[in-house]
This record gives sequence, structure tokens and C-alpha cells, in this order.
Amino acid sequence: MRPALQTSSSASRRDFRQLGRLLGYTRPYRLGLLLAGLSSLISTGFFLAFPQLVSRMLDASIFQQGNLAQIDRYTLLLVMVFAGQALFSGLQNYLFARSGEGVVADLRRHLFSHLLSLSPRFFENHKTGDITSRLTSDVATVQGVVSNALVQLFTTPLMFAATLSILFWTNWKLSSFILAVVPLVILVAIVLGRIIRRLSKAFQDKVAEANARAEESISGIRVVQSFTAEKLEAERYSQLIGESYRTALRRALVSSGLSGVVFFTIFSALGLIFWYGGRLVSLGEITPGQLVSFILYAFNVAASVGTLAGIWSQVQSALGASSRIFELLDTPPDLKEPENPIPLTAVRGEVRLENVHFAYDDRGKVLRGVSLTAPPGQVVALVGPSGAGKSSLIALIPRFYDVTEGRITLDGVDIRQLRLQDLRRHIALVPQETLLFSGSIEDNIRYGNPQASQAEVIEAAKAANAHTFIQEFPQGYQTLVGERGVKLSGGQRQRIAIARALLKNPRILILDEATSSLDSESEALVQEALDKLMQGRTTFVIAHRLSTVRNADRIVVLDKGQVVQQGTHEELLAQGGLYKDLYELQFREEAPIV
Repeated sequence: MRPALQTSSSASRRDFRQLGRLLGYTRPYRLGLLLAGLSSLISTGFFLAFPQLVSRMLDASIFQQGNLAQIDRYTLLLVMVFAGQALFSGLQNYLFARSGEGVVADLRRHLFSHLLSLSPRFFENHKTGDITSRLTSDVATVQGVVSNALVQLFTTPLMFAATLSILFWTNWKLSSFILAVVPLVILVAIVLGRIIRRLSKAFQDKVAEANARAEESISGIRVVQSFTAEKLEAERYSQLIGESYRTALRRALVSSGLSGVVFFTIFSALGLIFWYGGRLVSLGEITPGQLVSFILYAFNVAASVGTLAGIWSQVQSALGASSRIFELLDTPPDLKEPENPIPLTAVRGEVRLENVHFAYDDRGKVLRGVSLTAPPGQVVALVGPSGAGKSSLIALIPRFYDVTEGRITLDGVDIRQLRLQDLRRHIALVPQETLLFSGSIEDNIRYGNPQASQAEVIEAAKAANAHTFIQEFPQGYQTLVGERGVKLSGGQRQRIAIARALLKNPRILILDEATSSLDSESEALVQEALDKLMQGRTTFVIAHRLSTVRNADRIVVLDKGQVVQQGTHEELLAQGGLYKDLYELQFREEAPIV
């Protein structure tokens, strides 16, 4: 039995630690909680006075017939007690709710801020739907407890202890009926509470899986509809929702069982109190008013136990959800900030890769011993067959990943010795698939520099060949681009992305096949904008178009994660080898070089 007891004990300690961690978010709201606690004490005092007044009123009407003045006084006191209890009860509910909502808001901020600190590797290994489910559904489950049950977590135990004390002070014989069933209720609550917690976590996992499926289907709606797979996706989603529904039903069944056991046990004890109390009245040991007062207190104890059982069920659900939240919060960023970062002052923009090896996981290296130097202001083009490691290489420069071996330096300083924000502040990325955020065109351009003036935004748009088409929209720069910029064409999105990069004014520029998916007219406009953007900046280009390759100061040819050739366009053509093969294969339809 000892291992089971140890497991139970460790689980209880884990529960209390997790609950304590959750309640740790209440620290900034200590003053409000203190005032709420004081209000709760006063409200409890008023409530406890109610049965005493009822007892005296009944005894006065039974044993002092005709004493209407005393009955009137007790009635007036009752009204005053109800008014005071209502006032301070309302105040405590507001103060507890205010603190609870603040706790949940802080938890959301903390969780989202932590998510933003994690590297792309984390998001590649976790579904977006699961992450958003933890940020929304799981936090909402916690919110139900922290915002609504926080007041009951404080007031109900206080009311229970105070009322039970009065009962024993009034008549210990009658009180023993209540005390006898409390251990049973606690035992049932502990056992069923753990089952509720496990089912709650399973339910949240199922909901997250369904959300992930829905997110994938919605984001790929064109593919879904083009393959007429609407019914298939609906069936898959329905199956996942069905699984979560069945889990929720099992949780509801256990919660209902807990409520039923508590209800039967407590009200059976109340029935015995009625039976034994009636005998005491008939024997003259207590008055009818005292019995009524005792029964009112006993009902309050019963209500408190029932409330505590309900709260326990809610807390277990919240612990199941919060375990998923804390699992995210406890995920450390795999990109470590340096303990003693080297400050960046004037950045020249020299980037050097020294014997760089890199692997995403244990499946093998995608870069092997890559060494190259990009002097300040030069354009370095990266070419090679698919899977050669081009995208992996440029992802290492802003430290989206860390090298497995070797090092990358900026102006002679290992980039791992720089603060991530300092490093990335001097780097701008223009990807092949441009992502714009929902909002206006101006908002998306200003993303490169939130402090930029409107004149600077317009100047950047002009340099990116975007100003003309922006003015053609009825709302101009305030035109909403839609989610991910779906209301704009590919060339328009790309030029806004270039304007965004221009506004950032970086020393290092990374272009990931920025013109490969555009038509000829859009490509010419984007390429002209890119030429302006690259001026005076150290630029890495994943080459796709011949014009980009031709204009590069150096072309680096990658194959199977290794540098196999370096040189200018003319030098590499003269050398022969892989670059010439790629040129003849990919660019034979391009205009010849003059």
C-alpha cells in the first residue's frame, strides 16, 4: 500500500504547487483582495446574525404573546442585517471578480509573450491550433475558476468554519450529525476530483486537436475546395468534436456523481437533525426558536459543503487546463540569450560563416562545414538544387536557429554573444511568400519602424514602387489588406514588404527568392524596388532569377549542405561544374547576357 499512498501524496503536493502557482498571479492585486476579504468578513458577520434574530423573534412570539413591539424590533433588525449583508456581499463579489479578471488577463499576456520568445523550431513541432487552444480555451477554463470561484474559495470555508463553531457552541449533540458526514464528503471529493481533473485535461487535449484540424482546413480552404474535400474535412472535424463531447460527458457524469453523493449525505444528516431536534424540543431541552436557528445554521453548513464540492470540481478542471498552460510556460527558449551580451554600436555589416554545421534534429546535418564571408555592402547569392541548404543557411543569420558546430560572426563578434533584439534590429527579411498582418497598408509598412512618421511611410512606399497602386485604393494607405494580405496581389504584397524593410533601414538584408512567384510585370517593379533596397547593405539572396544572379558580387553554390563553388557569374560559367549545369537547366530560356 505504501507506493499507492506515496503516489497519492505526491499527486496532492503537485496539485497544491500548481494551484499555488496559479494563485501566485494574484500578487499584484493584494490590496483589492484584502479589501474583498474584509468585506467578506463583515458580510459573513451579518449573515450569521440572521438565524439568531429569527430564533429570538420566534421565541418572543411563542412565549411572550402580545409583545408586538419586540417582534417589530427584531423585524427591523432583520431588514438592517439583510441590507448590510447585501451591501458587503456585493462589494466582495466585485472586488474578487476584478482581481480574478486581472489575474486571467496577466496570464494571457504572460503566455503570449512567452510564445513570442520561442524559436521557429518550437512552432514547427507544435500545431498552431493546439497553441491557440491553450491560449484561448484553456485560459477560459482557468478564468471560470479564478474570476468566479475565487470569491467562494475565500468565503465558503470561512462561512463553514464560523457556522460549524456556532453549531457546536449551541448544541454539540445535534452538531455531531453534521460532523459525522464531513469526512465522507471530503474523501469522495478527493477521489472523484482527481478523475475530473484527468478527464478535464483529456477534454482540453481533444478540443485542441479539433481546433488544430479546423485551423489547417480554414488556412488551406482553397486546396480543400479545389479537391472537393469539404465533406472529408467536415467528417474529420466532426469525429474529433465527437471524441471531445464524449470526454465532456464522462466528466459531467463524474461531477454529477460528486454532487449527488454530497447532496444525499448532507441532507440525510439534516433529516436526522430534524428527527433528533424535535425530540429535544418535546423534552424541553431546547426551544422551538433555538431549533429553527440551529436548522438554519445547519442548512448553511450543508450549502457550504455542497459549494465546496462544486468548487473542488471546478478547481480540478482548472488544474487540468492550467497544466497545459504551464507546460507551455515551462518550455524554455532553445535560443539562449548571452549572460554578458556585447553591445552593438556602429554596425558595418560584415557577416562571416566559419566552418558552420547545422542539423534540425537527429536525422542528419543539412549544412556541413560551410565557410564564407560577406563584406559590408556586398550582395551574396546562394544557388543550388532543392535541398542544398540555402534556406537553412539564411535562417541561421538572424538566429532563428543556432549552429550545431562552428560560428557566425557580425563584424567579428559571434552572434551568440549579442542580444537577439540587437542582432535582429539590423536584419530585414523579405521572403518568397510575404506575410502581411490584418490591418491597413500603413500599419503593415510601419511594422518596420513603429515610430516612423507618415511622411517616412510614404517615402518608403515610393522607394518600393508601392505608392502609386496604394493611392488608387479609395482608402489609400488606410486600405485594409485582410488576413495575411489576401486582398492584395502577390506583387503588391511583395512591394509592401519591401517598403516595410526599407523603413526598418537594416544593415543586413535577406531575400528568399523574393521575385520567383511573380508575373513579368510585377517582377520588374519588385526587382527595381529590391535594387534600391540592396544599395549599401550586406545582402544574402537565394537566387532564382538570372538578373539577381548576374548582379551579385559573389555567387555561392551549395550542394548537399556544402559549398562546392564560389565566384562571380562569369567566373562560375567559365569554371563549369554544378553552377553551369544549373544555369543551362534553369536559365536557358532567359535572355542571354550581353
